Amino acid sequence: MPKLTETLAKRLPFSKGGTDKHWDNEIKGLVLFVGKRSKTWYFQKDVGGKTQRILIGRYPVIAAQAARQTALELALEMGRGAGKVAQIGAPRLEAALESYLRRPKLRSEDHKHGIRQQFELHLKDWMRLPLDEISKQMVVDRHRAMADRPSGANHLLKYFRTVWNHARRTHDLPESPTMAIEWYDEQPDGRVIEDLKAWRQTVEALQNPIHTVFYELLLFTGLRKSEALTLKWEQVLEDRIHLPMTKNGRSFDLPILQVHHEILAPMRSLSATWVFPSPKSVTGHVTGPAKFGWSPHAHRRTFATVAMEAGVLEEVVGRLLNHTPLSITGQRYALPSIDALRPAMETVCSELLIRSEDRAAYE
Repeated sequence: MPKLTETLAKRLPFSKGGTDKHWDNEIKGLVLFVGKRSKTWYFQKDVGGKTQRILIGRYPVIAAQAARQTALELALEMGRGAGKVAQIGAPRLEAALESYLRRPKLRSEDHKHGIRQQFELHLKDWMRLPLDEISKQMVVDRHRAMADRPSGANHLLKYFRTVWNHARRTHDLPESPTMAIEWYDEQPDGRVIEDLKAWRQTVEALQNPIHTVFYELLLFTGLRKSEALTLKWEQVLEDRIHLPMTKNGRSFDLPILQVHHEILAPMRSLSATWVFPSPKSVTGHVTGPAKFGWSPHAHRRTFATVAMEAGVLEEVVGRLLNHTPLSITGQRYALPSIDALRPAMETVCSELLIRSEDRAAYE
């Protein structure tokens, strides 16, 4: 182990994979972490049977002499007992992500799976880096590299920011480096299905009949794509669809009618577990339904639009969509029952049937 001088710190090559650790031979505990793009000073010592690592700072912002002086002061503090409250060094991104995903109130398992999948797909080369080695320039470059998918780029780096801020609760980290990003302007799609008779013809012509039923259920329930795809038969009851955990972090019961059972009838014999099964899928259910002229979310917007046009109050439409009410009264006190929402569902389905099939309304 050499003495970590300014000359040596400057000459040390960046790591080709992972993080290289270089310990000082004079000051016990002083170490220079060399990653793929940065060099970082730490002071590390075992206290009470636990290894504690304290961030000193980045090289060359923190020169070798300054790092050595800081390490000596930290060693003195720890010798006096102050080090017992010193904080463990910044976690790696993979550890920070898993810590964030373990939050008990964090939405559904599918939501967690989606975040983990996005990190592993687009931030794979960062996963083993300590958070304090991920710089502003790195996040800006990654955001720009995804310019062809502006919405995806924004969502990915905003989730990274959320993970970072969660780690700040227990680690001494600066403000998230995403502060340097100029976010892409996202224009909401906002489209609805104007011609439901054309929709009916198109959806019934889909090659896979399971996908046909999937889109029918979306239109007549307003469910989110992920909620419908992961639906199990045990959640489909006589009078309701029960979702144990949803995007807003709570369970939800949606009133259903005979028309919904008729839509789902062709699926009953295909699987004992999944409403929309897929033997080729690792999950056991459909994950990528056929794409056509209207997105899954356009079906949800259409459900809401038709409901409003049919005279259903906006507050009630929000309840059917499982939106979080804006008012304190709506959030904590006014909790309408399934039976209270059923007339609104009947109104929406009746109107959808008239518009899509040109026949008498559902009774």
